[in-house]
Amino acid sequence: MDIARTGVVEAKRRRRIIYGIIGAVAMLLVTLGLSRLKPAAPSIERSTVWPEVVKRGPMLREVKGTGTLVPEEIRWIPAVTSGRVERVLTLAGSQIEADTVILELSNPELELAAMEAEAQLREAQAKYEELAVNLESARLQQVANANQIQGDYEQAKLDAEIQGQMAKEGLTSNLKLQTAQFLEKKLAGRNEIEQKRLAIAVEANKAQLAVSKSQVERQQGTARLKRAQVVALKVKAGVAGVLQVVNAEVGQQVGPGTNLARVAQPEKLKAVVRIPETQAKDVIIGHKASVDTRNGIIPAHVIRVDPAVREGTVTVDLALDGALPKGARPDLTVDGTIEIERLDDVLYVGRPATAQADSTIGLFKLDPTGREATRVQVKLGRASVSTVEVVSGLAEGDKVIVSDTSEWDAYDRVRLD
Repeated sequence: MDIARTGVVEAKRRRRIIYGIIGAVAMLLVTLGLSRLKPAAPSIERSTVWPEVVKRGPMLREVKGTGTLVPEEIRWIPAVTSGRVERVLTLAGSQIEADTVILELSNPELELAAMEAEAQLREAQAKYEELAVNLESARLQQVANANQIQGDYEQAKLDAEIQGQMAKEGLTSNLKLQTAQFLEKKLAGRNEIEQKRLAIAVEANKAQLAVSKSQVERQQGTARLKRAQVVALKVKAGVAGVLQVVNAEVGQQVGPGTNLARVAQPEKLKAVVRIPETQAKDVIIGHKASVDTRNGIIPAHVIRVDPAVREGTVTVDLALDGALPKGARPDLTVDGTIEIERLDDVLYVGRPATAQADSTIGLFKLDPTGREATRVQVKLGRASVSTVEVVSGLAEGDKVIVSDTSEWDAYDRVRLD
């Protein structure tokens, strides 16, 4: 009996060991199988994604930016001199003419200086006239003296000729002849000197008058400048247009050169748009463009590209080639689209949300049923505003999701419901 019971116990123990080994192997196999299963694809609402079809054909490369309309001609009106703002006569937004008075300034010291400058001008003019009279009087006296000596010389010359004739006929002595000839020679020398003195006196008078006249002209310039500064206390627009800004208030003290107002001509506008620096590298002067004012699209062309980058954008000026639509005015927000080039035969697709030119990104490609999408690596080439060139990874006719799929970056497959 004892031998029989021992055999039964050993058999049971062996069965338990065998069952344990089988259970462990089964659990291991189940775990291994589960680890090799692909994770379940997440479900996406079909209406929340944007699919695009890969196409082949011509592609227009464009870049786009936002900006504003600004006047081609802007005139800042500075203060000519210091002064205190007495009155603001015209408010911003008013249509003005060139002679419209915008502000009135006051400067008593300047008005006094203008009066003193005009008094000094009158004094300089009086001195000039006095000098001219005195010099003319002296000249006339010099002319009279010269004429007197010239007359004496002519008389002595005539006497010498008469004495010479009489000496030939023996009617006078040699002493009288010599005396007449000496007097003629003496007066000839004096006459020559007086004529030279007269010529020098005329030139000297001109020089003195020129010096005095220059003083008058200098004083005229000073008086004119002071008077112009007084007149400029009434600040005028200078050009016709729209008064955009008035940078002064009543009672404010302003200095020379302070910008008091800004005038623009609203009928001459241009678009100034900001293009992302990554897209602006291909923009050059002369490229065709269009400007969307939200009330019409105006053809345009590039006239300036800012060489500097500010806050990640490049400023581009667009000249408008068409008529302005109604409501177009300075500082109006607009969208500018610039045409870079036309590609004749390329493979392209609608530009994905995160796509950059000359990069490789993962896109979800839809299967033929359109129910599932698998991530594929796509190499992109040249990019436009709404399209991008496909270099590799896709074929013509493929459908890919181009909306933002960053939420499913951890998955290689998604299911569309």
